[in-house]
Formats: sequence, C-alpha cells, structure tokens
Amino acid sequence: MRVLMIGLGDIARKAYLPVLSRRSDLDIHLATRNQSVLDEVGRSFRIAHRHTSTVAALSASTFDAAFVHTATPAHAELVELLLGRNIPTFVDKPLADNLGEVEALVALARDRATPLAVGFNRRFAPDYVALRAVDASLIVMEKHRHRQPDVARRVVFDDFIHVADTLLSLAPARVRRRTIETHVVQGMLHAITLTLAGDGFTAIGTMHRDGGLDEERLDVIGGGVRRTVLNLADRIESSGMTTVRRRGDWVSVGQQRGFEAMCDDFLLAARERRPVDAPALLATHEICEAIVRHAEA
Repeated sequence: MRVLMIGLGDIARKAYLPVLSRRSDLDIHLATRNQSVLDEVGRSFRIAHRHTSTVAALSASTFDAAFVHTATPAHAELVELLLGRNIPTFVDKPLADNLGEVEALVALARDRATPLAVGFNRRFAPDYVALRAVDASLIVMEKHRHRQPDVARRVVFDDFIHVADTLLSLAPARVRRRTIETHVVQGMLHAITLTLAGDGFTAIGTMHRDGGLDEERLDVIGGGVRRTVLNLADRIESSGMTTVRRRGDWVSVGQQRGFEAMCDDFLLAARERRPVDAPALLATHEICEAIVRHAEA
C-alpha cells in the first residue's frame, strides 16, 4: 500500500511515523519543503522516497492513501487536492479551522466517494474506549494548559476540539441541550466550559489556558462507580471506599494514546473505500465554531 505523508513536524515524527514505519505492508513517501528536515526524518525512519513538495510527490507516483500533518491553515487546500484525485485522506485535527471549509471538504469527500478521516485519537485510546461501556450519567473532561491564552479560533480548533469530540463520542444518548461559557481577556481566550445534555446524562468539558499545569483528566460517573483517566495514562476506579489505580507501563505511547488503532482504522477504510462519517466530523467542528463565535461576540 503506497502512502504519502505530507508535513513532518513534531506530531508526524512523534506519533505517526513510529507507528506507520513499523508496518511492512506500507510503502511510505515523505513530502515537505524543508530539505534538511526531509533528509533527517528519512534517515531516522529509513524511508527512501522523499519529495520537496506535494505536487512533486503526486507527479512521481500514485497513492493509496495520504496523511496530512501540516499547519492548520494549509489543511483545506491540501485535502481538497488529494480528494480531487480520489486519494483517501487522513488529516490532523482540525479538518479546517472554520465550519464553512469543513462542510465543503466533507461534501467533496462524499461526492468523490473517497474516505476522509480526522485525527481524533482519543476515540481510539483504549482507556477512553473502555469508558463507553460504563452506564454514565455524568461525564467530565478537563484539559488545561499552563500560561497559554491565545486567540479563540486557534485555542478551540487546535486544542479544545479534542474535548468536544471526546464528549460527543462518550455521550450515551442524543445531545438535546448545549450551553457554552467563555472567558476572554483583551482578545485572548482564557477559559471554556461546554455542557452537553440529553436523556439521563450531562457531559461537561472545561479548559483553562492560564492554569498551573498541563493536564488532561476524564471522569465518567454512574452506576455507583467513578472511573477516571489521567493524561491518557493512569486509570483510577472508585466504588464506595475502594480505589484501584492502574498504569499501563508496558503499553507503547502509540497504542496508549490511540494512534496505532486510529491509523489501522483509517488504512482499512482506505482499502475498503469506506464512506466518510460526515455526521461525526460535522458535529464536532460545528460545536467548535459555536464556541469561537461565543468568545468573539
């Protein structure tokens, strides 16, 4: 299976290439404009096919799938180019940083009958997946940053999007009500609280950009049990006076954080030409657009 990887930043090198480069069924091609980065990454992962632009790569070969790991502003143009060639495409979150472009790209993928996926790795992280079996009436996710206030669109679409998507993926029933609160200081977004509710459940997501540490915590409560996952690594289960802690010390980062299962799922979808999950992609990005508009109002 011939795969093109566009963009070789930290996320590509730390999360995706360690997973994909181990697969013997993949013939990986790299593309980036930075020649020194291209050569360094190619040597590190023993990848011989290297291109200094996406156009050069597409001119040199055909591809069964593509991974896009460029900066967010470049996503829409690249994804449109790849889908236009009927190449199944995986792109880091977000698909684009505004709802209009997201809707256009999802429509293009449907029209071209070409798989399109976005890097919501928490949907595949084993400890998060296990929480779907919990009879939850309350879901609370916190994802905080240390001294990182920023403009609303960048905060929401590049970071808080994981919180919104995780709440949607864990919601046990249809979301019927939504509330949004934002705290903006001199044009910089400092805090977000999102509440989603439906029959028998409430899901709350929070982020503070000027907190004392970088931390992610997910709590799922219901049926007399509270299950907690800290930083996608530590699991805590509490029932009555009993608390059990577990840590997957021997689990690889790619597996623990969901990247391995997510890549497997996308590559299978590419082989099977699986239709894009338009409702899920649109729902997450629509919530993000609503949060940005609230913060900018």
